[in-house]
Amino acid sequence: MRILLVGAGGTLGGAVRRALVARGHEVIGVGRSGGDLVADVARPEEVARLYAEAGPLDAVAVAAGDAVFRPLGELTADDFAATFRGKALSQLELVRQGARHVAATGSFTLVSGVLTEEPIVAGAAASAANGAVEAFVRAAAIELPPRRINAVSPTVAEESLPSYGPFFAGMEAVPAARVATAYVRSIEGAQTGQVYRVR
Repeated sequence: MRILLVGAGGTLGGAVRRALVARGHEVIGVGRSGGDLVADVARPEEVARLYAEAGPLDAVAVAAGDAVFRPLGELTADDFAATFRGKALSQLELVRQGARHVAATGSFTLVSGVLTEEPIVAGAAASAANGAVEAFVRAAAIELPPRRINAVSPTVAEESLPSYGPFFAGMEAVPAARVATAYVRSIEGAQTGQVYRVR
């Protein structure tokens, strides 16, 4: 398959790319500052350019999303807007525009996260954005067929503990490679409207 992978240069994205390439897929990596293609997917016009440059695709997968982590009392309206734009709206736009570019038998795999179900202090904006992504997946699944759509909801990756560990006190981390197997399941499988939780 020919797969567009947003966030391919990150910790999770790198693991997903390795897993897909090992299974014989062609992966086109996308990043804001580097990759096979460069685009800021939080901007709809750049999503349009991205699809024009990418050519025919069998699948689109997202392994990145920006969120503001700040105590609720300190969160501003701009913080919420930035989090929804970076984590939710960017992914929704990839699907909205991508439905015209992905093969009829293709799929979309989005990313949410553990905070949808297990909130943490300073994570309210991220929890809300994750919940929006999962609700969208369930709704889009009834309108996209024969194309499929799923989400992967991981807990914190072991490789990310140096940066994010303090936020996830007491939560068990998993290797990014384990999260990547959920992407393989979503892309190569037959299910749609699912949230694959990796804990």
